[in-house]
Amino acid sequence: MRLQTEKGEITISSDVFTNITGAAATNCYGVKGMAMRSKTDGLVHLLRRESMGKGVKITYHDDSSVSIELHIMVDNGVNLMAVSRSIMSEVRYIVSRTTGAEVRSVDVCIDSMVIG
Repeated sequence: MRLQTEKGEITISSDVFTNITGAAATNCYGVKGMAMRSKTDGLVHLLRRESMGKGVKITYHDDSSVSIELHIMVDNGVNLMAVSRSIMSEVRYIVSRTTGAEVRSVDVCIDSMVIG
């Protein structure tokens, strides 16, 4: 993504966006980690810290805004609505503050609950 500022043009790679987004989401209360559904066995897998970007999908728009889709695992017993709202708010704030891009939408997909 390219952003134009008064001092010049900034290019931000997709990896940067996914890492910032994944870190913001996993720092929220109740989130166990990022998730990815395996194509081979169809099971949902908890992603390690270094590959959590696979649980994030970024869509870039022509007006320099982004839409974000997150796939997460949560702790058992948490209020799903409260956790989802917290993630949406935190991700929107952190991504826009860090990158300068407008966040059009944040969609949270809860793929699994983890007991313990």
